[in-house]
Amino acid sequence: MSGLQRAANIPELRKRVFFTLIMLAVYRMGVQIPTPGINGEALAEFFQQNAGTLFGMFNMFSGGALSNFSIFALGIMPYITASIVIQLLTVVVPQLEALKKEGEAGRRKITQYTRYGTVALSLIQGTFIATGLEGMSGPSGAAIVLDPGIQFKLMTMLTLTAGTAFIMWLGEQMTERGIGNGISLIIFAGIVARGPSAIINSIQLVQAGEIALFFVPFLLVFMFAIVAVIVFFETSQRRIPIQYAKRVVGRKMYGGQSSHLPLKINVAGVIPPIFASSLMMFPATIGQFIQVDWVQKASAAMHPGTIYYYILYIVMIVFFCFFYAAVQFKPEDVAENLKKNGGFVPGIRPGKKTAEFIDKVLTRLTVIGSIYLSAVCVLPTILIQQFDIPFYFGGTALLIVVGVAIDTISQIESHLVMRNYEGFMKQGRIKGRR
Repeated sequence: MSGLQRAANIPELRKRVFFTLIMLAVYRMGVQIPTPGINGEALAEFFQQNAGTLFGMFNMFSGGALSNFSIFALGIMPYITASIVIQLLTVVVPQLEALKKEGEAGRRKITQYTRYGTVALSLIQGTFIATGLEGMSGPSGAAIVLDPGIQFKLMTMLTLTAGTAFIMWLGEQMTERGIGNGISLIIFAGIVARGPSAIINSIQLVQAGEIALFFVPFLLVFMFAIVAVIVFFETSQRRIPIQYAKRVVGRKMYGGQSSHLPLKINVAGVIPPIFASSLMMFPATIGQFIQVDWVQKASAAMHPGTIYYYILYIVMIVFFCFFYAAVQFKPEDVAENLKKNGGFVPGIRPGKKTAEFIDKVLTRLTVIGSIYLSAVCVLPTILIQQFDIPFYFGGTALLIVVGVAIDTISQIESHLVMRNYEGFMKQGRIKGRR
């Protein structure tokens, strides 16, 4: 019996997968609904001319919603940015840190603050975008906004904010009632949806002679090599051996068995590139629409393709790798739980020494993971720009697609294994992030 058949035999899993697919279909339908007051032809010409710039990257993460200037044009990026800000504040604000330790009630309160932050950021970005579009035109000279004015600004601001709020709700519903992480799946769906058009454009460029035919096999081999590297690192683990002491309870003896503590090389998964991309887009987007000299110079310096952009992008990826690992994994708590259950790392004293050992291993793994993420996200983009490929095809997109796919399959496998099925894959199991 195949993995799909085994998954279909579990009613709860079947409902979750079906619910996720329905929510993704709703999202893709919303991408096609345009915001009123926009000249679609002029906007399409503008994005065709700026496909490889910041607009092209933003358009990729929004699944083509920006090029259509649909009601989902802002995408999920305001929510991601708000999540970053809230997570950073939980480290420095005692009240938020206390909320985080309160369990489910505290988590709901932090989620509420994140939603408020998302709406605020959406209003700001929507205002800047509406203002900037009024002064823009397509290559032919046609104005992008049909009827500029305060009415257009207000309508666009409210429409884009409502669209982002709806996407945020879709993501939360998929996480709670579907399968996989809803926010990651929305970004995944947006990138995958752009795949067919990118392939068609590439074929047309090969036929037109703009891409050398002999270069196509090299590009395909390069892409598959990146995918192989991503799969290897996303499924690799460092297993710390754990030994449990024997305990006598009544007339029975418990413990004495061996186990291991699995630590992924890439603990943070696809979160650092998504966070870094989100923060890189926000100030650059504002810079595109504010016609002030120093703002334009700063925006040009942070434009994709410049050395400053790549340096800052790598720094942010490394920062979020360590930040996310520190937030999600507490060596002190793990060491304390092991001590309470009679577990210990062979050769390491229980308690503080165990926490220090786990922290040392985690730090080394995070260094390797951050180097891997930086290389996968930056090097392919640099090489493609050097070879003058005219469409955006970077390692960040592949990393997100492959990483989210692995994470979703591992969650499906967890449901199957809990019900004594073999798993989704016939040959071995996917090592999930959880």
